[in-house]
Amino acid sequence: MRIMPIYIAMLRGINVGGYNLVKMSSLKEMFEDLGFERVQTYIQSGNLVFKAAKGSLSVLSTKIEGKILTECGFSCSVITRTPEELGKAIQNNPFVKESGTDPAKVHIAFLSAVPKSDAVEKLGALATKSEQLRHCGKEIYLYYPVGMGRAKLTGSVLERVLAVTATARNWNTVNRLYTMAVGKI
Repeated sequence: MRIMPIYIAMLRGINVGGYNLVKMSSLKEMFEDLGFERVQTYIQSGNLVFKAAKGSLSVLSTKIEGKILTECGFSCSVITRTPEELGKAIQNNPFVKESGTDPAKVHIAFLSAVPKSDAVEKLGALATKSEQLRHCGKEIYLYYPVGMGRAKLTGSVLERVLAVTATARNWNTVNRLYTMAVGKI
């Protein structure tokens, strides 16, 4: 019996605003067709926890992106993390350590690569008074104290300014994915 590591895949831009629709059951089947095992989905926005042969995270992401393009007919960026990386992202969240912050208004943008420091500075300059960000490695921590409805720091802005692929998840989702990855899979 071979031991397969656990991974977390976060898909960007599926099932949002009626575009790039894909059922989670279909997504699960696609992952199983790729040879991944014990595939679990979480909510309709494209979050999966699964086991796969040990390999590069970028190669796994590319493999998943190719399968979605072939099966669904649209491009979808995929950010893949290990449970250890997700746990570290949770521990490094500066906003939940500050008193007075509402965890329900905290998001983490997961990046495909570490952005250049001047790009992070440029991104910070775009933040409005009603949004805050902190950078740590391949994550951007976002805090929207009045909600994200009018936020300027959207996923597409992050990608354009930082020149990396990004997908954001709210604090509850990040913690749930981590629990799934270290729990019963």
